Amino acid sequence: MKRFLSITALIQLVYALSFAQTAKYSNDFLNIGVGAKWMAMGNTGVATSSDVEAAYWNPAGLTGIQNTYELGALHASYFAGMASYNHMGFAHKPDTLSALAFTAIRFGVDDIPNTTDLIDSDGNFSYDRLKLFSVADYAFLLSYARRLPIEGLTVGGNAKIIYRNVGKFANAWGFGVDVAAQYQRNGWQFGANFRDVSTTVNIWSFNSDELEITIGDSTFNRAPNNSLEITLPQLTVGVARSFDITNDINLTTEFNGVFYFDGQRNTPLTTSFASIEPRVGIEVGYIDLIFVRAGVNNLQRVTEFDDKTALIVQPNLGLGIRFRGISLDYALTNVGRVGFSRYSNIFSLKWEFSRIGQR
Repeated sequence: MKRFLSITALIQLVYALSFAQTAKYSNDFLNIGVGAKWMAMGNTGVATSSDVEAAYWNPAGLTGIQNTYELGALHASYFAGMASYNHMGFAHKPDTLSALAFTAIRFGVDDIPNTTDLIDSDGNFSYDRLKLFSVADYAFLLSYARRLPIEGLTVGGNAKIIYRNVGKFANAWGFGVDVAAQYQRNGWQFGANFRDVSTTVNIWSFNSDELEITIGDSTFNRAPNNSLEITLPQLTVGVARSFDITNDINLTTEFNGVFYFDGQRNTPLTTSFASIEPRVGIEVGYIDLIFVRAGVNNLQRVTEFDDKTALIVQPNLGLGIRFRGISLDYALTNVGRVGFSRYSNIFSLKWEFSRIGQR
């Protein structure tokens, strides 16, 4: 029975990762976000991001980095420590008109017991045969941004490589392109990021020797016939405005709308064209040193036990401090709707050096 349950769990894992050609939640780990600042602000940032983390939120914002070089890193644990999420980014601004960045993201579950070989050929349990494996998703982004002759307008894009691995059982490579823009006028900031505009195709390969298990005349865990997984485009647009409350206190507000084109989701607004999720974030800064942040995202319509529809939201909170080119940010946030998983404490660090001028 234990062997059968292990086989069933592995079948579900591999099929969930790769069975559908057009997968509704394909590469969905790339929706988690980077930077505790932006995660605390409800995963907004398409209009205002202007640091190394802009490579993820809106690569056009990379031209706004204040120094020649900028490094960023984030580590988070989810689901009571079972899953780990890491981000590292490096940005370079060679001149006042352009910027480059490289970003690496990993989301994985490590040390998963593989019990398919727990029983030997004689039917005996042998824990010496127990092995561990990892399931991990990787994304590598190469970004470029440039200011255009039109005042206030910048454009950018990502070329990205996806690598997904399920131990020795299966792996996939994927390739895609993002395009983005930011525009500033009369104190207003606008942004748009068209992710996977080319569609991102993951091509899976399966190790049948490791996957398939024969018990008597029956074979379990056969590899899926379909090796393609397609991520459809996703568009995020945003608008933001900053206000000086006093000489020392500044307020920034941002509103984003995320358009999903991969089928109907439980978002507040759903049409035959797209499912639309609104997001709101605010930041209050004191003398450009200390920051308090809050945001709302993951708005979803759910059906309760009494068949009534309710709207749920995910609130987020955060703090930040920036001093002499070093920024430490904190967010209390989640990876999904409230109730499915515990909130996590997220920390991220940024380091700016070799100043070349203000934005």
